Amino acid sequence: MGQIQILGSAFAVPAETSENTHLLVKQGDRSILIDTASNPIVHLRHAGIEFDDISDIILTHFHPDHVSGAPLLLMGMWLLHRTRPLNIYGLDYTIDRIEKVMELYDWGSWPGFYPVRFVRVPEKEMSLVLEDSGIKIFASPVRHLIPTIGLRVEFLEKKKSVAYSCDTEPCPEVVRLGKDVDILIHEASGASKGHTSASQAADIALQAKAKNLYLIHYPTDEKTHPALLEDARKVFGEAVFLAKDFMKIDLG
Repeated sequence: MGQIQILGSAFAVPAETSENTHLLVKQGDRSILIDTASNPIVHLRHAGIEFDDISDIILTHFHPDHVSGAPLLLMGMWLLHRTRPLNIYGLDYTIDRIEKVMELYDWGSWPGFYPVRFVRVPEKEMSLVLEDSGIKIFASPVRHLIPTIGLRVEFLEKKKSVAYSCDTEPCPEVVRLGKDVDILIHEASGASKGHTSASQAADIALQAKAKNLYLIHYPTDEKTHPALLEDARKVFGEAVFLAKDFMKIDLG
C-alpha cells in the first residue's frame, strides 16, 4: 500500500507542534524521506519510523529548513550501526553543497561508514528520480530563490498519484507536475517572491485538475489557519486540507 506521511508542515520558522516541512513516501520496502529538517532521528521516532527503514533521501533544495538535519541524520545512522546503503538525490546545486558540508565534518575519516550514493537529478522537467516495483518519482524545477525541485509520485499498482510543489511561487511547472493527481501538496507560505499564498495554491490545483489539495509549509500561527482554508476553498472547493505533522495519507 502506498502512503505519504507528513513529518513536518511548518514554513521556515517551526513551532513546538509544527516542524519544518518534510515528508515520507512509503511503498513496499522503500521508505523515501523528502528533506531532512531539524534532528530527523528524533522526529522519525516520534512518527514511529525506524531510521534503518529509510532507503532513500530526496533533497529538494539547499535552504536550512530543508537540509539542516542531513548531517545529524547521516551521523546518527552511523553511530547506531547502520550498514544498509543509502541513496541521496538532488540537483547538482544541492548535492555539491551537501557534499561540501559533510567534507567540512571530515566524514571520510569516520570508520566503518555505511555506503552513501549521491544521485544527481537533471534540472529538467519530469526527470525520473527513482523507479522501483510499484512506484515512480519524477522531479521538475520550480521557481524558488535557489534551484529547487517539485516532485510527482506515482503509485503504479493502485494507479494513484501525488504531487508536491516544494517551495515555489505559482508556476506552470507545478501545474504540469500535478496534472490529474489524486493529491496536490502545495506550499502556502504567503504571496511573495519564491512563495505562494493559499488562494494561489488553490488556483494551481484547479488548473492541474487535482482531486484534492493539501496546504503545507504555512505559517505556524494557528489563528491564520482557518483563513488559509477559507481562501483556498473559495477557489478550489471543499477538497482542501491542512497538512499536519504526523498525518498519514493512504493511497490504497
